[in-house]
Amino acid sequence: MSDKVIENNQVTIMGEVVSEFIFSHEVFGEGFYMVEVLVKRLSNSDDRIPLMVSERLIDVTQDYRGEYIMVTGQFRSYNRHEEDRNRLVLSVFAREISFVEEELDGAKTNNILLDGYICKTPVYRKTPLGREIADLLLAVNRPYGKSDYIPCICWGRNARYASSFEVGEHVQVLGRIQSREYVKKLSEVETEKRVAYEVSVSKLECVGE
Repeated sequence: MSDKVIENNQVTIMGEVVSEFIFSHEVFGEGFYMVEVLVKRLSNSDDRIPLMVSERLIDVTQDYRGEYIMVTGQFRSYNRHEEDRNRLVLSVFAREISFVEEELDGAKTNNILLDGYICKTPVYRKTPLGREIADLLLAVNRPYGKSDYIPCICWGRNARYASSFEVGEHVQVLGRIQSREYVKKLSEVETEKRVAYEVSVSKLECVGE
């Protein structure tokens, strides 16, 4: 059961550790910590990806900033209650971590495979320059009746294809995790810079049941 579930949510990232470990929570005496990894894009920009790590996987008392790591795991979500509403918080849950000498040129430094179900009607739109975009929200099942809710963004032909999906349809997605800064309006005078995480889709397919 659990092997099959892990297959429907697979992430590999490689990048530079750019923060210290910050305690997140504890489950059955096992501590989990957050750390940020800087992953380069082909376009010379980069993504800062949050990583959740068990203290049993790595020595969380050390400062690894500047070191390069390769991580395999899953992209997970949970709801954090704030300002009278729930906010979807996303991070890569690390299953294996290894140190690498440096970032490998041309290596696949960021890829994700998801197999899940459309849980919200896709939102299709065009940018002012005519670029087609579709936003999807994918429910990916975990063991014990839990699910992760992963926002995905499609472009061009994929966006057109995705716009016809209906809630409940079974889809597979290949892509990369990206971070995106935006400004959240808190009141008439207050704003706050935040970071959103989503999967930028390179391939998607509707799976016949």
